[in-house]
Amino acid sequence: MAQAAKNLTAPHPFGKEISQQQLVETFNQCRQWEDRYRQLILLSKKLPTLPDNLKQQDIEMSGCENRVWLGHQLLSDGYLHFYGDSEGRIVKGLLAVILTAVEGKTPQQVLETNLLTLLHQLGLEQQLSGSRLNGVKLLIHTVQNTAKNYTKAPPDVEL
Repeated sequence: MAQAAKNLTAPHPFGKEISQQQLVETFNQCRQWEDRYRQLILLSKKLPTLPDNLKQQDIEMSGCENRVWLGHQLLSDGYLHFYGDSEGRIVKGLLAVILTAVEGKTPQQVLETNLLTLLHQLGLEQQLSGSRLNGVKLLIHTVQNTAKNYTKAPPDVEL
């Protein structure tokens, strides 16, 4: 992925320097919701702000309380790169969690990743408000649909 990494749109540390296992270990040390909340804010600070030219309407999520952008690209080596941003710190932290789990995976690997299970492992799912949980589920659905679109085989051509 070294060659493809040079062409990343809006690079970030999630899925590379910050692994899913590291997230689980960090969040398992949190005993209270406030500690998890603090961790989400710290994660949000590590997700670089998208430049204005990337905050395009076609990657802006509708139905979220905060403005959220989620873009992607299929790299030349067949791996997916997801990038995003949010105006809300908690939502941006949740986006960072999702990016950690799906970054640098093939579309098939993304489809095999259970993101709701990860939220549960981190102790986040039960602490989110209904509207915020719906927004996270929308992000997850978008990630999965993106991966699904890349796994669709071209239709058979009849001769």
